[in-house]
Order: sequence, then structure tokens, then C-alpha cells
Amino acid sequence: MKKLFIIMLLFVFYFSGKAQDKKEEIKDGWVKKGNVSFLLNQSTFSNWQAGGENNLSGNLGLNYDFDYKKADLTWDNKLIASYGLVKTKNAAFTKKTDDRLEFNSLIGQKAGGNWYYSGILNFKTQFTKGYKYNTAAGVETRTEYTNFFSPAYLNIGPGFLWKKSDDLKVNISPAASKFIFVDKNLTLPDQAYFGVDEGKTFRYELGFYTSAYYKFGLIENVSAENILNLYANYLQDPQNIDIDYQLNLMLKINKFLTTNIAFQTIYDDNAFKGFQIRQVFGLSANVAF
Repeated sequence: MKKLFIIMLLFVFYFSGKAQDKKEEIKDGWVKKGNVSFLLNQSTFSNWQAGGENNLSGNLGLNYDFDYKKADLTWDNKLIASYGLVKTKNAAFTKKTDDRLEFNSLIGQKAGGNWYYSGILNFKTQFTKGYKYNTAAGVETRTEYTNFFSPAYLNIGPGFLWKKSDDLKVNISPAASKFIFVDKNLTLPDQAYFGVDEGKTFRYELGFYTSAYYKFGLIENVSAENILNLYANYLQDPQNIDIDYQLNLMLKINKFLTTNIAFQTIYDDNAFKGFQIRQVFGLSANVAF
């Protein structure tokens, strides 16, 4: 299933790239652009026979790019941050609906055509504590499971970049180092915690890392942003490929309002034996800068 999923994603990137027949001219200097979004959802029920529970949820997000070019040097940076909470009337705790902090940096020196010698850095973590929830005898309890920098993922390595424009690029790093950092106080007895052995604070991997980015307009006022990361660890089970795919759809209503759809799926057998899926949908107030 994983292989089929990867092949389908690569076909999407390939044929989408073929559809771009105009080459974007990238000017020297800094190009900075970003977007801050706020999603709010609220539901209230009174004598509603079909059932329902009063709830309030909100999500704050940041997507910021700051890219630099000078002659044959290109340097692309992207910061993604989002945080969301939901409170339901009868729940004992306010719970997170989203929590992510990610920074990507990709530098390249032109080798010829659309190809560059490159170096990549990718960092991911979360802002606040994450919990596992249980209910027994009608009482809800929670146990701390994750926290800021636990886990945190850092990928760095040299490679080769194919870049057609700021909106279409693929980087291949055949010898990338991956560090997984955790709080040793959260490790599980006699078990690996996100791949890190009990009592230790980090795990080192060396492997093949591929990242791809493609943003395009579907129709007027509708854009789609695709981000794909693949990693295979040479040191242990290289056939178990880690997958992180994100799709962000933005449907523009006017200058300040959009409908946002965010979908993300992760496969990392050190964290969970299966696909993790996150989906966010809502009307968003946006500020572009």
C-alpha cells in the first residue's frame, strides 16, 4: 500500500510539472511572502432532539516564505506553524486539534539547466504538551505523551536539487542525517519512544531523503500546495519508508476571507504502525504580508 501511495504522489508531481509550459523568471534578491490565518468554529444546541454538544474551536496558522537568489545561488526557506484548540461542554479538558512547528531551508548552487548542487535542513516539532485520554467509570483522565522538542526531528544533508520555479522543485539527498530528539522522562519502559530507546534522548539515522514541493492554481481563486517528504533509513529496515505528505487548498472568497482545507498523512513506524491522518476544514480570516 505504501509503494502504491508513493507512486501515485510522484505521478501527481510529474504530470503537474509537465503541465507548466511557462518557465518562471526568478529575480535576484529576497522575495518574502506569508499568510496568517484564523479559523473559528462554534456550535450551540438547545433541546435539539437529534443530539449534539456545545463546542468552540479555533485554529491559528502561519505559512511564511523567505527566498533569496543571486546569480547561480538559490536559497529557499519556509516556516509553517499552526495551533488549534477545541472545548466541548461536557469534556473535562480542552484538547488540541492542531499543533505543529516546521522549518525548511534549501540552498542550491547551479550545476546546469534546472539542476543544482544542494544542501537541505528540515526541522519539525510541536509547541505544547500532548496527551493520551482515557475514560473510566465516567471520569476522563489524561497522560502526558509528547511535548515541545519531544519528539523533534532534524534532517540535514547534501544532495541535488531540480528546480523549475519557486513553486515546483524536487530535492534528492542520498546521504541525509536524521536526528530524533525526545525527553527521556517520557520514554516508555522497555519500549522505544519514537524510535529512541528508554533512557536516551536522541536517535541517529542515515538514509535517503527526498523532498518535493508543488504549488499551482486549480481554477480561478483556488490554489493547491503540495509538500512531500520521503525518508529511508539505511541503518535499520530501509524498506520501511517514512512518508509525510501535506495538501493545503485555499479557496479565496475576497481579500480577507478564504475557505481552507488542510490534509496531512504521515507514515512512520517508529511513531505508529500505520498511517496518521490530520484534516482541517474551515472558513478562515487571512492577513497576507
